[in-house]
Amino acid sequence: MLKTFWATVRQGKIELLELAKLPEGTKVLVTLLSDDETDILASSQSKSDLSVMLMAHCY
Repeated sequence: MLKTFWATVRQGKIELLELAKLPEGTKVLVTLLSDDETDILASSQSKSDLSVMLMAHCY
């Protein structure tokens, strides 16, 4: 199952904007967004819309 979390980069490290219990060694896929893409995704109506948009963007 895919889960989407917002994050920012601070001092070269990716920091999630919400708490998440991730087991040690969990593999993640990081997609870098331009400012324009971030604005579009932030205005998305729901998390499911956001997930669909991210997946569509990856393919």
